[in-house]
Amino acid sequence: MHLLSSAAAVLVAVVGAETGSSGDWPQWRGPHRDGISTETGLARKWPKDGPTLIWEAKGIGDGFSTVAVQGGRAYTQGNRGKEDVVIALDVEAAGKELWATPNGKAYKNSFGDGPRGTPTIDGKVLYALGGNGDLACLELETGKKVWSINILAEFKADNPGWGISESPLIVGEKLIVTPGGQDATIVALDKSSGKTIWKSQGLSDSAAYSSCITFQAAGVEQVANFTHKGIVGVALADGKPLWRYDRVANTVANIATPVHVDGHVFATSAYDTGCALVRLEPDGAGKVKAKEVYFSRELKNHHGGVVLVGEHIYGFSDSTLRCIEWKTGKDAWTHRSVGKGSLVFANGCLYILGEDGKVGLAEANPKEYRELSSFEVEHGKQKAWAHPVVAGGRLYIRTQDRLRCFDVADGARTRN
Repeated sequence: MHLLSSAAAVLVAVVGAETGSSGDWPQWRGPHRDGISTETGLARKWPKDGPTLIWEAKGIGDGFSTVAVQGGRAYTQGNRGKEDVVIALDVEAAGKELWATPNGKAYKNSFGDGPRGTPTIDGKVLYALGGNGDLACLELETGKKVWSINILAEFKADNPGWGISESPLIVGEKLIVTPGGQDATIVALDKSSGKTIWKSQGLSDSAAYSSCITFQAAGVEQVANFTHKGIVGVALADGKPLWRYDRVANTVANIATPVHVDGHVFATSAYDTGCALVRLEPDGAGKVKAKEVYFSRELKNHHGGVVLVGEHIYGFSDSTLRCIEWKTGKDAWTHRSVGKGSLVFANGCLYILGEDGKVGLAEANPKEYRELSSFEVEHGKQKAWAHPVVAGGRLYIRTQDRLRCFDVADGARTRN
């Protein structure tokens, strides 16, 4: 089995939205949708009470959306009253709100109100998808709405039990989302107008809570996502279904975004299921075959996502942090860490947010769990489920209607 080297594996990923500098985080899971930041010059030790809090924005609205950061601004979504709003904050001016644009009705749910997805920045606009399926294209500078549709109404699909949780994917002129309709599990829209380019004819899985990725494998440019029934791949050109793999899916909630490297796709889900690596191979007549490399119960990730660093995957298996071998699925180590949570990678470290408000900094070390620093944030009544973001020497932590921005750069910086 041919896999990438440790160094290359970190760098090869999916390119979605148009990206800027290495300090930007323009979409869900960062520049390449893999939870990996290429930023350097970050501190490897924090004070006992945590890194310096630069600013705190309160009242941004209830929700689990994390932030997209670019050009000195942070963008997110939240419920305010009866509306879902998309919000722009000035990173350099204490998180000052620059604009807030309504995007459909507020999403309500007993497990937590508010939008779940993260805005996607592309050029001079962004795309935001709310918990009720409202998709909007907004001008970055002003928040003015360019166009909007409701993907559930447009493609005759039902909202999953805990609300649409996807973050839109941009590939060239296409905007790709997963409404989960009949012959429309995944669809591509014209990003300039919102008009349909293609639907996944022949694929009618209901949507789950994951977001699409794009890559080339087995000679085909494709899009993949984790649906209610399994991991599926469709052709980027026309939406034609290419392959599927169902063993790794549970019947409750498939959430973690898949990871692709070198023709291999990794996926994981909780509810006593596990993880799997499949190799994509040509199967004649434009088809692709997904061959199981392994299925393992060593890592059962609920909603915190996983990152691939070198030859190892890091992520929570239910309530414990685990490191497993990418090639084999074998357990390298297990540790309680900050409790069940989410994580991203930057500067050789894992930035970890526990759902009960503990924030940790640990080495991405395949030999052992080595925590470098930790502190706690107050998270209110709801769990801290929005993933952390590292961008421009800052760490962003969202807890419901509050966004905190911490200085995690190595050495003192002058802030406005």
